[in-house]
Amino acid sequence: MTFQDLNLVAPILEALQQEGYTTPTPIQQEAIPIALAGKDLLGCAQTGTGKTAAFSIPILQLLNEAPQQGHRKIRTLILTPTRELAIQIGESIAAYGRKLPLKHVVIFGGVPQGPQTKALKDGIDILVATPGRLLDLMDQKFINLNDIEIFVLDEADRMLDMGFIHDVKRVVARLPKERQTLFFSATMPPEIQKLADTILVNPEKVEVTPVSSTAEKIKQYMLFVEKSNKKKLLVSILRNDAIKSVLVFTRTKHGADRVARDLHKSGVPAEAIHGDKSQGARQRALGNFKSGATRVLVATDIAARGIDVEALSHVINYELPNVPETYVHRIGRTGRAGASGTAISFCDTSEEFDDLKAIQKLIGLTIPVIKDHPYPMPEPGMVNIRLPKGKDVVKRTDANIVSQQRPQRHFNKHRSGKKPS
Repeated sequence: MTFQDLNLVAPILEALQQEGYTTPTPIQQEAIPIALAGKDLLGCAQTGTGKTAAFSIPILQLLNEAPQQGHRKIRTLILTPTRELAIQIGESIAAYGRKLPLKHVVIFGGVPQGPQTKALKDGIDILVATPGRLLDLMDQKFINLNDIEIFVLDEADRMLDMGFIHDVKRVVARLPKERQTLFFSATMPPEIQKLADTILVNPEKVEVTPVSSTAEKIKQYMLFVEKSNKKKLLVSILRNDAIKSVLVFTRTKHGADRVARDLHKSGVPAEAIHGDKSQGARQRALGNFKSGATRVLVATDIAARGIDVEALSHVINYELPNVPETYVHRIGRTGRAGASGTAISFCDTSEEFDDLKAIQKLIGLTIPVIKDHPYPMPEPGMVNIRLPKGKDVVKRTDANIVSQQRPQRHFNKHRSGKKPS
């Protein structure tokens, strides 16, 4: 199937061709016809499946079929959890709609509202927004949702994780009853399913690449390493020039800053991105990473939402997430658009073994373990052994992920003295 088979108008097809897109992804194949038919849609799709195009392309076509006369009113609202994702959606709308006479604006917090309110006063067709800034500008009477024809709720489960679910309900209460709603979520916990049931009317359901699955082209590896040795192991891996671009995940904002500083001190340039950074700093770091000026970007999970770098070769989980679905989202940053990718995870078995078990149960496979690396920690149930000094035990992995010689020392026993549960 090609995009031409989806009954799209010539201006959109031309724009897609300029972007280099000819074949729709599975969710685009299923969702675009449903949306074009004006039906409500419940889409279960994880990040990296092409869902932004799955809703933005039909929106552009539907709005173009009935152009506004006079001052433009907001006809489509796309609600998304993070500013990075909002910016990414705005960029996609600009790309796919470059040959259409439609206007859109992206609003989010953390920046002065002046330019945003000016664009709203000038009149727009499509509004992409994060919940906090949207409600703020609604309260200030800069935004009126009475003319909304299409409402998109993107990353609904992330809205729940970030504590935005009540804000979402406040926005929904201000929308017209008669509208088309497109609802997307990677997972469907009970509260999200309940929300979907209240805002969708006879929806068509599209489920593509469930969250428990990981892309086949992503090679996954696990390295058991003590927490105190993670920094040294990360540096040794990143000194491999074959690794072109790396997104490193930490659990906390302070952790992201600390890892970036440690890498700098070790001669590996890196930038950090997280929620406490200013919008300007976040955009600079993201822009440098996308352009290739920065090879290593250290991020928290919230900040990494919306990072879409087609050439991203590696994801490294410096710390395992304590929510197993998050692992799938993290490694899905690589291996996008049909490309291959590599995901490397560090695991301190004394603290993170339960997280590893939960991840492997969710994805339904045992992640291969790289046993031969410079700072090994015993696997659960194993004991340490004394190895010959200076022995080069690294013979594994595709691009010589760890190509260092084992340090000339004996390895410490498991620090707790007990087997992890």
